[in-house]
Amino acid sequence: MSKITSFEDLDCWKASRELVKDIFLLSKKGELNRDFDTKSQLRRAALSVMNNIAEGFGRYSRNDFRRFLEISKGSLFEVKSILYVLEDIEYFEKGDLIPFHEKVNIIEKILKGLINKLNENKNK
Repeated sequence: MSKITSFEDLDCWKASRELVKDIFLLSKKGELNRDFDTKSQLRRAALSVMNNIAEGFGRYSRNDFRRFLEISKGSLFEVKSILYVLEDIEYFEKGDLIPFHEKVNIIEKILKGLINKLNENKNK
């Protein structure tokens, strides 16, 4: 395993960067494109996932990093919740958003693993 020297090396940041791109492309489609409030909230939540990972890494403190990862995870759940709203109000078919839900679930697992690793190292 290679050493992590920057936030760009983190799998959770890479995956969240991809999610942000996909969310921005999704938000240009259909009814969502015209719903400025929901589009903005979805974009900001996705950006928050990615940016909190980066900001936390830049703090150079394990406790701060872990706290920012937890904030990132909260923003990720916000993205997931908004995706359900988009289905419920029929901006998109449920099947259309499955890849987004899958990406969110992958990022969640990566974040959980990293948070758990930081918690283990804290107790040593």
